[in-house]
Amino acid sequence: MSGFQKCATYGQIKDYVKEHTGLSVSSLYIAQIKQKYGIIERENYNKPKSENARQPQCPPEKEKAIVEALRHFKMIEGSV
Repeated sequence: MSGFQKCATYGQIKDYVKEHTGLSVSSLYIAQIKQKYGIIERENYNKPKSENARQPQCPPEKEKAIVEALRHFKMIEGSV
């Protein structure tokens, strides 16, 4: 991914989302959206503890806010 940074922390992303939308997002939701956009996490990061564990899925309004934060931090393409 030439020209893109992977330097924003989960805390920075959470703060940006809270400041701009008032929504609180979890690290799990951020990890799901980063994975969806091809931003690779550490090997065992946010893996379920068992094979049949159910993970909550990120609601659409929070996904939109996280995507906006990822664009702001230039982690994915698109205008802010």
